Amino acid sequence: MKNRGFTLIEMMIVIVVIAILIGALLPQFRGTQDEASIQRARAELRTLATAIESYYIHNSNALPTALSSLTSATPRIVSSIPNDPFRAGTSYTYFRDTGTTPVYYVVFSYGPDRAATITAISTAGTLTGGTTTMDDICVTNGTPAGAPSC
Repeated sequence: MKNRGFTLIEMMIVIVVIAILIGALLPQFRGTQDEASIQRARAELRTLATAIESYYIHNSNALPTALSSLTSATPRIVSSIPNDPFRAGTSYTYFRDTGTTPVYYVVFSYGPDRAATITAISTAGTLTGGTTTMDDICVTNGTPAGAPSC
């Protein structure tokens, strides 16, 4: 009577095939995670932009000095500032222009490369920083010169 079952070689072949399949699918899964984080950042940034505009209207046409000002404003605009999905435990980055009465702002996520390209916003409303390889996800009321993500 012959024993029926898998040999060690057959088992190893199956394990190698499974490992190859997993290796091929993992990079695609990472891309899906990044795409979900990009969509989340875009939605949260639109909400923050609306909150900043509301703050501006309710506070004598003054922009908040920091995003945290939105949580303590009167009337209360937002209860908490969400975290940038590309920077664990850190909120989105916010800049306003450096004029005596700032009117332009940008709020942004670092994006999939997890490095900030935007460095400031000018008094003319133009974003500054490297823009050739920008992957920052941003919302601004200025002119995003060369900033395709805004």
